[in-house]
Amino acid sequence: MQYSELGRTGIRVSRCCLGTMTWGSQNSEAQAHEQMDYALERGVNFWDTAEMYASPPTPETQGATERHIGSWFAKTGRRAEVVLASKVAGRSPMSWLRADGSPTRLTKGQIDEAVEASLKRLNTDYIDLYQLHWPDRSVRIFGGMTFKDYDADYEGFEAILSALDTHVKAGRIRAVGVSNETPWGVMKFVEAADRLGLPRMASIQNAYSLVNRVFEYGLAEIAMREDVGLLAYSPLAQGALTGKYLDGALPPGARKTLYNRMQRYDGPGSQEAIRSYVDLAAAHGLTPEGLALRFCDSKPFVTATIIGATTMDQLKSDIDAFDIDWTEALDKAVDELHVQRPNPCP
Repeated sequence: MQYSELGRTGIRVSRCCLGTMTWGSQNSEAQAHEQMDYALERGVNFWDTAEMYASPPTPETQGATERHIGSWFAKTGRRAEVVLASKVAGRSPMSWLRADGSPTRLTKGQIDEAVEASLKRLNTDYIDLYQLHWPDRSVRIFGGMTFKDYDADYEGFEAILSALDTHVKAGRIRAVGVSNETPWGVMKFVEAADRLGLPRMASIQNAYSLVNRVFEYGLAEIAMREDVGLLAYSPLAQGALTGKYLDGALPPGARKTLYNRMQRYDGPGSQEAIRSYVDLAAAHGLTPEGLALRFCDSKPFVTATIIGATTMDQLKSDIDAFDIDWTEALDKAVDELHVQRPNPCP
């Protein structure tokens, strides 16, 4: 397993990050523990969760993933071996995350409440990387393809960083990051942090995959120049890049079959693009997931690629992908397909 520095923090994280959002919905606590055991055995020391998980978000499953991680820490005593990332929910109408039933916002009070609740569920006294799950601004995210201006009613960048700084100084948080953020948003946070001596964003967790390379158009340069590396989520396009949904297939137990939340990966041209990458993998003697994951890992602006698995076979295959020899021929072939059908699933 290879490792990268998380921003400018000095924290070393595995380039393969263990995603956890199915724990508590598709996966039981015992299965979550089995995944954690195996991942750490393979050198995967970087794990990502969120206060909102399991996913899809519901009042019944909220916090279950963090509780499963916390029970593993209590059972094994191996907290110090893990670089743990979690997230606080951004602006949303979800009323079940806060004790008073308020819609979620990135205010100081809500950040304070969220940090305390996550620490309790996780059975730890610190979180290594604490991320803003999505902005407090009403900016279009999660697949939006056009810009629509929004009201200036949002928490200021300095105020959010100051709220996080309280927890950094108290030792409850080691580093901070953003997620589902825009180039403007990232640079506003970086500028405010550098100007005021507040915590500096160490990472950007955004969607990135063979069928969604929009990160490269604006954020990649920021990641490289400002040392705010990408934590690539949905590198398999929620499983679509394995080819398992081609021709309308709905495998039993798969996320699309269970939840019908795959619209981001069902846009015009998506099936043709996905098929072309599945065929390319076969032509090079690779699994589709191997090609897709190692593509993300090959990029210099990527700090880590987040995998997610519901079975141990999937987990083993995903981790194996990081040992694939990425060649110039593969890189060229992928880019040629990208130019033909750019970003069908932004």
